[in-house]
Amino acid sequence: MNWLEQPDNHLLTIDDPAYPGQLLEIPDAPPLLFVRGSVELLSRPQIAIVGSRNPSSQGKRTARDFAETLATCGYVITSGLALGIDAASHIGALQSTGLTIAVAGTGLDRIYPARHRQLAMDIVERGAIISEFPPGTTARAGHFPRRNRIISGLSIGLLVVEAARQSGSLITARLSLEQNREVFAIPGSIHNPLARGCNALIREGAKLVETTRDILEEFGQYNQIHEQNETTLEQSMLDLEQQKLLNLIMYSPTSVDMLVNETGQSVEVISSMLLLLELQGYISSVAGGGYTRN
Repeated sequence: MNWLEQPDNHLLTIDDPAYPGQLLEIPDAPPLLFVRGSVELLSRPQIAIVGSRNPSSQGKRTARDFAETLATCGYVITSGLALGIDAASHIGALQSTGLTIAVAGTGLDRIYPARHRQLAMDIVERGAIISEFPPGTTARAGHFPRRNRIISGLSIGLLVVEAARQSGSLITARLSLEQNREVFAIPGSIHNPLARGCNALIREGAKLVETTRDILEEFGQYNQIHEQNETTLEQSMLDLEQQKLLNLIMYSPTSVDMLVNETGQSVEVISSMLLLLELQGYISSVAGGGYTRN
Protein backbone atom coordinates (compact mmCIF):
# COMPACT_ATOMS: atom_id res chain seq x y z
CA MET A 1 0.00 0.00 0.00
CA ASN A 2 2.88 2.36 0.75
CA TRP A 3 4.38 1.60 -2.66
CA LEU A 4 1.07 2.33 -4.41
CA GLU A 5 0.88 5.74 -2.77
CA GLN A 6 3.95 6.86 -4.70
CA PRO A 7 3.46 8.73 -8.02
CA ASP A 8 3.23 6.61 -11.22
CA ASN A 9 2.94 3.32 -9.29
CA HIS A 10 0.01 1.06 -10.22
CA LEU A 11 -1.31 -2.44 -9.55
CA LEU A 12 -3.42 -4.26 -12.16
CA THR A 13 -5.42 -7.37 -11.36
CA ILE A 14 -6.12 -9.88 -14.11
CA ASP A 15 -9.76 -8.72 -14.37
CA ASP A 16 -8.83 -5.03 -14.52
CA PRO A 17 -9.99 -3.39 -17.80
CA ALA A 18 -6.47 -1.93 -18.16
CA TYR A 19 -4.82 -5.37 -17.97
CA PRO A 20 -3.17 -5.99 -21.39
CA GLY A 21 -5.35 -8.18 -23.57
CA GLN A 22 -2.35 -9.70 -25.37
CA LEU A 23 -1.04 -11.07 -22.08
CA LEU A 24 -4.44 -12.57 -21.22
CA GLU A 25 -4.01 -14.93 -24.18
CA ILE A 26 -1.22 -16.96 -22.54
CA PRO A 27 -2.23 -19.89 -20.28
CA ASP A 28 -0.22 -18.72 -17.25
CA ALA A 29 -0.91 -14.98 -17.29
CA PRO A 30 0.20 -13.36 -14.01
CA PRO A 31 -2.78 -12.57 -11.73
CA LEU A 32 -1.16 -9.28 -10.69
CA LEU A 33 0.97 -6.77 -12.57
CA PHE A 34 2.89 -4.08 -10.74
CA VAL A 35 3.53 -1.09 -13.01
CA ARG A 36 5.73 1.98 -12.77
CA GLY A 37 5.00 4.49 -15.50
CA SER A 38 2.37 4.40 -18.27
CA VAL A 39 -0.35 1.76 -17.87
CA GLU A 40 -1.81 2.68 -21.25
CA LEU A 41 1.38 1.58 -22.98
CA LEU A 42 0.77 -2.07 -22.00
CA SER A 43 -2.07 -2.36 -24.48
CA ARG A 44 -0.15 -0.89 -27.43
CA PRO A 45 1.34 -3.20 -30.12
CA GLN A 46 4.70 -4.42 -28.86
CA ILE A 47 7.74 -6.07 -30.42
CA ALA A 48 10.15 -7.74 -28.01
CA ILE A 49 13.90 -7.65 -28.64
CA VAL A 50 16.16 -10.00 -26.68
CA GLY A 51 19.64 -11.47 -26.93
CA SER A 52 22.97 -12.07 -25.28
CA ARG A 53 24.03 -10.37 -22.06
CA ASN A 54 27.54 -10.27 -23.52
CA PRO A 55 27.00 -9.28 -27.15
CA SER A 56 29.47 -8.01 -29.68
CA SER A 57 29.68 -4.28 -30.34
CA GLN A 58 27.91 -4.85 -33.64
CA GLY A 59 25.16 -6.82 -31.90
CA LYS A 60 24.47 -3.97 -29.50
CA ARG A 61 24.42 -1.49 -32.33
CA THR A 62 22.07 -3.67 -34.38
CA ALA A 63 19.66 -4.03 -31.45
CA ARG A 64 19.72 -0.30 -30.83
CA ASP A 65 19.12 0.55 -34.50
CA PHE A 66 16.30 -1.98 -34.92
CA ALA A 67 14.61 -0.74 -31.73
CA GLU A 68 14.91 2.88 -32.79
CA THR A 69 13.44 2.21 -36.22
CA LEU A 70 10.59 0.00 -34.98
CA ALA A 71 9.72 2.56 -32.29
CA THR A 72 9.67 5.27 -34.96
CA CYS A 73 7.19 3.10 -36.85
CA GLY A 74 4.87 3.08 -33.85
CA TYR A 75 5.75 -0.11 -31.99
CA VAL A 76 6.48 -0.32 -28.29
CA ILE A 77 9.82 -2.05 -27.69
CA THR A 78 9.66 -4.61 -24.88
CA SER A 79 12.64 -6.27 -23.23
CA GLY A 80 14.01 -7.39 -19.88
CA LEU A 81 16.32 -4.56 -18.66
CA ALA A 82 19.26 -7.01 -18.63
CA LEU A 83 22.80 -6.22 -19.67
CA GLY A 84 23.68 -6.36 -23.36
CA ILE A 85 20.98 -6.63 -26.03
CA ASP A 86 18.11 -5.81 -23.63
CA ALA A 87 19.67 -2.52 -22.57
CA ALA A 88 20.61 -1.59 -26.15
CA SER A 89 17.01 -2.18 -27.24
CA HIS A 90 15.58 0.06 -24.51
CA ILE A 91 18.13 2.75 -25.36
CA GLY A 92 17.26 2.59 -29.05
CA ALA A 93 13.56 3.08 -28.30
CA LEU A 94 14.32 5.97 -25.95
CA GLN A 95 16.32 7.63 -28.72
CA SER A 96 13.18 7.53 -30.87
CA THR A 97 9.70 7.84 -29.38
CA GLY A 98 10.59 6.64 -25.89
CA LEU A 99 7.93 3.92 -26.12
CA THR A 100 9.53 1.01 -24.30
CA ILE A 101 8.55 -1.46 -21.58
CA ALA A 102 10.99 -3.28 -19.28
CA VAL A 103 9.82 -6.50 -17.63
CA ALA A 104 11.68 -6.98 -14.35
CA GLY A 105 12.57 -10.15 -12.46
CA THR A 106 12.43 -8.33 -9.12
CA GLY A 107 10.04 -6.12 -7.21
CA LEU A 108 9.81 -2.66 -8.73
CA ASP A 109 11.36 -1.00 -5.69
CA ARG A 110 14.63 -2.65 -6.77
CA ILE A 111 16.60 -2.33 -10.00
CA TYR A 112 18.56 -5.30 -11.33
CA PRO A 113 21.24 -4.95 -12.46
CA ALA A 114 21.99 -1.94 -10.26
CA ARG A 115 24.02 -0.23 -12.99
CA HIS A 116 20.77 0.22 -14.94
CA ARG A 117 19.23 2.51 -12.33
CA GLN A 118 19.42 5.58 -14.57
CA LEU A 119 18.14 3.62 -17.56
CA ALA A 120 15.21 2.41 -15.46
CA MET A 121 14.41 5.99 -14.43
CA ASP A 122 14.44 7.06 -18.09
CA ILE A 123 12.11 4.19 -19.01
CA VAL A 124 9.66 5.07 -16.22
CA GLU A 125 9.61 8.69 -17.35
CA ARG A 126 8.69 7.85 -20.96
CA GLY A 127 7.50 4.24 -20.86
CA ALA A 128 6.92 1.64 -18.14
CA ILE A 129 8.59 -1.01 -16.00
CA ILE A 130 6.42 -3.92 -14.92
CA SER A 131 6.72 -7.03 -12.77
CA GLU A 132 4.57 -9.82 -11.39
CA PHE A 133 6.69 -9.77 -8.22
CA PRO A 134 5.63 -7.54 -5.31
CA PRO A 135 7.84 -4.79 -3.87
CA GLY A 136 10.65 -6.16 -1.75
CA THR A 137 11.30 -9.18 -4.02
CA THR A 138 15.02 -9.62 -4.68
CA ALA A 139 16.69 -11.06 -7.79
CA ARG A 140 16.69 -14.86 -7.90
CA ALA A 141 17.71 -17.16 -10.74
CA GLY A 142 14.26 -18.71 -11.09
CA HIS A 143 12.56 -15.34 -11.53
CA PHE A 144 14.05 -14.61 -14.94
CA PRO A 145 12.61 -17.57 -16.89
CA ARG A 146 9.23 -16.60 -15.38
CA ARG A 147 9.78 -13.03 -16.51
CA ASN A 148 10.51 -14.24 -20.06
CA ARG A 149 6.99 -15.57 -20.58
CA ILE A 150 5.66 -12.06 -19.86
CA ILE A 151 8.06 -10.47 -22.35
CA SER A 152 6.87 -12.82 -25.08
CA GLY A 153 3.26 -12.77 -23.92
CA LEU A 154 2.95 -9.00 -24.17
CA SER A 155 4.36 -8.90 -27.69
CA ILE A 156 3.02 -9.68 -31.14
CA GLY A 157 6.50 -10.70 -32.24
CA LEU A 158 9.96 -11.35 -30.84
CA LEU A 159 13.34 -10.54 -32.40
CA VAL A 160 16.50 -12.34 -31.28
CA VAL A 161 19.62 -10.36 -32.19
CA GLU A 162 22.51 -12.43 -30.80
CA ALA A 163 22.35 -15.60 -28.73
CA ALA A 164 24.59 -18.55 -27.98
CA ARG A 165 23.21 -22.09 -28.26
CA GLN A 166 22.60 -22.23 -24.48
CA SER A 167 20.84 -18.93 -23.91
CA GLY A 168 17.88 -17.60 -21.98
CA SER A 169 16.90 -15.75 -25.15
CA LEU A 170 16.16 -19.09 -26.81
CA ILE A 171 13.85 -19.95 -23.93
CA THR A 172 11.97 -16.71 -24.61
CA ALA A 173 11.85 -17.51 -28.32
CA ARG A 174 10.40 -20.96 -27.72
CA LEU A 175 7.84 -19.48 -25.33
CA SER A 176 6.88 -17.09 -28.12
CA LEU A 177 6.32 -20.01 -30.48
CA GLU A 178 4.18 -21.78 -27.88
CA GLN A 179 2.17 -18.57 -27.48
CA ASN A 180 1.68 -18.34 -31.28
CA ARG A 181 3.80 -15.20 -31.60
CA GLU A 182 6.00 -14.41 -34.58
CA VAL A 183 9.70 -15.13 -34.00
CA PHE A 184 12.44 -13.34 -35.93
CA ALA A 185 16.20 -13.88 -35.80
CA ILE A 186 19.20 -12.08 -37.26
CA PRO A 187 21.62 -14.56 -38.85
CA GLY A 188 25.36 -14.50 -38.33
CA SER A 189 28.63 -16.15 -39.23
CA ILE A 190 29.01 -19.86 -38.47
CA HIS A 191 32.29 -18.90 -36.78
CA ASN A 192 30.62 -16.52 -34.34
CA PRO A 193 29.44 -18.35 -31.20
CA LEU A 194 26.91 -15.57 -30.55
CA ALA A 195 25.21 -16.31 -33.86
CA ARG A 196 24.63 -20.00 -33.28
CA GLY A 197 21.44 -19.55 -31.29
CA CYS A 198 19.92 -17.30 -33.97
CA ASN A 199 20.99 -19.64 -36.76
CA ALA A 200 19.42 -22.56 -34.88
CA LEU A 201 16.14 -20.65 -34.51
CA ILE A 202 16.10 -19.97 -38.25
CA ARG A 203 16.59 -23.68 -38.96
CA GLU A 204 13.63 -24.36 -36.65
CA GLY A 205 11.35 -21.95 -38.53
CA ALA A 206 12.05 -18.45 -37.22
CA LYS A 207 11.97 -15.78 -39.92
CA LEU A 208 15.41 -14.65 -41.09
CA VAL A 209 15.69 -10.87 -40.68
CA GLU A 210 18.15 -8.57 -42.41
CA THR A 211 16.28 -5.24 -42.18
CA THR A 212 13.32 -3.84 -40.28
CA ARG A 213 11.34 -4.19 -43.51
CA ASP A 214 11.33 -7.95 -42.96
CA ILE A 215 9.50 -7.45 -39.66
CA LEU A 216 7.17 -4.69 -40.82
CA GLU A 217 6.09 -6.64 -43.89
CA GLU A 218 5.26 -9.65 -41.72
CA PHE A 219 2.69 -7.53 -39.90
CA GLY A 220 1.43 -5.91 -43.09
CA GLN A 221 2.54 -2.47 -42.07
CA TYR A 222 5.49 -1.67 -44.29
CA ASN A 223 3.38 0.24 -46.82
CA GLN A 224 1.85 2.29 -43.99
CA ILE A 225 5.20 3.77 -42.92
CA HIS A 226 5.31 7.49 -43.50
CA GLU A 227 7.99 9.12 -45.62
CA GLN A 228 9.67 10.66 -42.58
CA ASN A 229 10.65 7.15 -41.44
CA GLU A 230 12.52 6.28 -44.65
CA THR A 231 15.77 7.92 -43.57
CA THR A 232 15.84 5.79 -40.43
CA LEU A 233 15.12 2.66 -42.42
CA GLU A 234 17.93 3.40 -44.88
CA GLN A 235 20.35 4.02 -42.01
CA SER A 236 19.36 0.68 -40.47
CA MET A 237 20.06 -1.06 -43.80
CA LEU A 238 23.46 0.61 -44.08
CA ASP A 239 24.35 -0.69 -40.63
CA LEU A 240 23.26 -4.17 -41.66
CA GLU A 241 25.42 -4.00 -44.80
CA GLN A 242 28.33 -3.32 -42.48
CA GLN A 243 27.22 -6.26 -40.35
CA LYS A 244 27.20 -8.57 -43.36
CA LEU A 245 30.78 -7.58 -44.11
CA LEU A 246 31.75 -7.96 -40.47
CA ASN A 247 30.31 -11.48 -40.44
CA LEU A 248 32.72 -12.42 -43.24
CA ILE A 249 35.75 -11.25 -41.27
CA MET A 250 37.17 -14.09 -39.22
CA TYR A 251 39.08 -14.13 -35.96
CA SER A 252 42.08 -15.18 -38.05
CA PRO A 253 43.47 -12.85 -40.78
CA THR A 254 40.98 -12.23 -43.59
CA SER A 255 42.13 -10.73 -46.90
CA VAL A 256 40.47 -7.87 -48.78
CA ASP A 257 40.48 -10.01 -51.93
CA MET A 258 38.39 -12.68 -50.18
CA LEU A 259 35.89 -10.04 -49.01
CA VAL A 260 35.63 -8.61 -52.53
CA ASN A 261 35.00 -12.09 -53.97
CA GLU A 262 32.40 -12.98 -51.32
CA THR A 263 30.43 -9.74 -51.52
CA GLY A 264 30.78 -8.83 -55.18
CA GLN A 265 31.53 -5.25 -54.11
CA SER A 266 34.41 -3.21 -55.51
CA VAL A 267 37.72 -2.87 -53.71
CA GLU A 268 36.94 0.81 -53.11
CA VAL A 269 33.58 0.09 -51.43
CA ILE A 270 35.02 -2.71 -49.30
CA SER A 271 38.01 -0.58 -48.27
CA SER A 272 35.73 2.26 -47.22
CA MET A 273 33.54 -0.05 -45.11
CA LEU A 274 36.61 -1.69 -43.58
CA LEU A 275 37.94 1.71 -42.55
CA LEU A 276 34.64 2.53 -40.82
CA LEU A 277 34.56 -0.81 -39.04
CA GLU A 278 38.15 -0.35 -37.91
CA LEU A 279 37.49 3.19 -36.65
CA GLN A 280 34.48 1.90 -34.74
CA GLY A 281 36.61 -0.77 -33.08
CA TYR A 282 35.00 -3.86 -34.61
CA ILE A 283 38.09 -5.05 -36.51
CA SER A 284 41.87 -4.56 -36.55
CA SER A 285 44.28 -4.47 -39.49
CA VAL A 286 47.14 -6.98 -39.45
CA ALA A 287 50.42 -7.37 -41.28
CA GLY A 288 50.00 -8.27 -44.93
CA GLY A 289 46.91 -6.15 -45.50
CA GLY A 290 44.36 -8.42 -43.80
CA TYR A 291 41.85 -7.84 -41.00
CA THR A 292 40.69 -9.75 -37.92
CA ARG A 293 37.61 -9.52 -35.71
CA ASN A 294 38.08 -7.87 -32.32
